Amino acid sequence: MNLDFTQEQNLLRETASKFFANECPFDMVRELEESEIGYSPELWSKMAEMGWLGWLFPENYGGYGGEFTDIAIIQEEIGKAAYPSPFYSTIITCGLLIIEGGSEDIKKELIPQISDGSLIMAFAQEEKDGYYEEAGINMQAKPSGNDYILNGTKMFVMDANIANKIIVIAKSDDKNITLFLADAKDPGITCTKIPTIGMDNTCEVIFKDVKLPKTSIIGKVGQGWNILQKISSKMAVAKSAEMLGGCKKSIDITAEYSKEREQYGKPLGGFQAIQHYMANMLVAYDTSFNYLYKVCWMIEEGLDSTGPSSAIKAQLNEKYKFITERGVQIHGGVGTSREFDIGLFYRRAKSMEYITGDSDYHYEIIAKSLGL
Repeated sequence: MNLDFTQEQNLLRETASKFFANECPFDMVRELEESEIGYSPELWSKMAEMGWLGWLFPENYGGYGGEFTDIAIIQEEIGKAAYPSPFYSTIITCGLLIIEGGSEDIKKELIPQISDGSLIMAFAQEEKDGYYEEAGINMQAKPSGNDYILNGTKMFVMDANIANKIIVIAKSDDKNITLFLADAKDPGITCTKIPTIGMDNTCEVIFKDVKLPKTSIIGKVGQGWNILQKISSKMAVAKSAEMLGGCKKSIDITAEYSKEREQYGKPLGGFQAIQHYMANMLVAYDTSFNYLYKVCWMIEEGLDSTGPSSAIKAQLNEKYKFITERGVQIHGGVGTSREFDIGLFYRRAKSMEYITGDSDYHYEIIAKSLGL
């Protein structure tokens, strides 16, 4: 097992780091958070020009055929920059769902549009109870001739307010769970942003008598949950990589602050308690870094990564909160204010905990992988 990064991957990391530092400083992050659309179309187009939007997809569909570790590196740098964008919802979630379950016609139509930045997508899964398991899918998609009629409400749908298309998972009968591709601008779809601690594009999406043809089904009737589970490890690891980047930047910001801020005649970093806090934060990051890229290697090798991907997501759920909470504590009360950058990550740590399932959800998966 070789976990060393290739020369190309090191160059990708360096390029991404410089790009976000130059194009999206933290002051711009704050502006994007407070805007209605919550992202920058100009930066999205630049990311497409860099090739990152198509990096994960096969070349025969207009992508670049990159490795999964490559996309984790990009996600980590996005996390360091606290960059608000539809990258995760469009590329990781919907892009992988299409690659895994979409027909050839759907792949050939949509993947090139995703890759060139002209298509933004959202995935509508969770409902009002916030339950992530298959049993939490109650939205109805009733057959009507050659169509299906969708009625119901989806909650916490990332980037639905800016999406062109939405992949929605619903019950196509009493037992079967199916994936449907819907036009986000359908008159029967109502999208409302939900105010969250993360100040992100989290939305409530209401479907009222939305008629979709059978050709809009991704995969086959009744295969929706199975398709989702096939990419769930990649979804969890990609989001974990973003959280890992946030951990690293939070440590760097706090270390710099502890050197500059003086208390009782010396820098905060000169006190043993602060030093121990910082040491614990770094240990939490280092162990997660090594494990995350081990799981990336497992995914690329085609090994069963179900338990490990849940382990890294559960780990980052807790460690991201721990690191940012310690960072805010070292900053003092100003740490949660809009003027200090650590607050950007403190808020994200909580909101990202629930994406692809919270820690309890992943603990259950880990237990099952142990045969318990």
